[in-house]
Amino acid sequence: MDQIKIGKFIAERRKGVGLTQMQLAEELNITDRAVSKWETGRALPDSSIMLELCEILHITVNDLLCGEVITMDNYSKELETNLIEMIQEKEEADKRLLRLELVMGICCLLPAIAAVIIALTVPMAEWLGSVIVAASLVPLLIATPFALKIEQKAGYYECKKCGHRYVPKYVNVFAAMHLHTTRYMRCPKCQKRSWQKKVIRKE
Repeated sequence: MDQIKIGKFIAERRKGVGLTQMQLAEELNITDRAVSKWETGRALPDSSIMLELCEILHITVNDLLCGEVITMDNYSKELETNLIEMIQEKEEADKRLLRLELVMGICCLLPAIAAVIIALTVPMAEWLGSVIVAASLVPLLIATPFALKIEQKAGYYECKKCGHRYVPKYVNVFAAMHLHTTRYMRCPKCQKRSWQKKVIRKE
């Protein structure tokens, strides 16, 4: 999607309905700085307010994502293109999140490993070694819920039995045995348990 084109289109439609950036922002309960970012192509409207924005500007979501009013002649083609682009953007975002999860895991595990090595090899009081190891585990304990949330939301899990791909509940991801991103869970479709691998695409 061309953010610059979309931004110019938003500005044009805003002026067309006789609103200033401040007035549009007030109607959407956001800051005029956010509207300015849209119109200069530095950001896109959040999905949670997109429908309301389109209603105010008297356009469709497809018009907004195309950066122009779409005629019925090429509506289906443009809609299909926008859907494909949104799917691709989600896949890229999911890949970035999974890479972030891996980096978080490495950054939290290395201090813990180093602390254990120090506690076992450097002469010190037993209580001090225990404190060092316990302190090194704090970042890991803090990061784990965030990593699990990424694990749940980014991409899909594929059932080994029936091939169904789905986003599991957080509690299922939390409770499942796992080997990195492969988890032993029950498929909501066939109800069978299997080692389900993480995939990026829905189909």
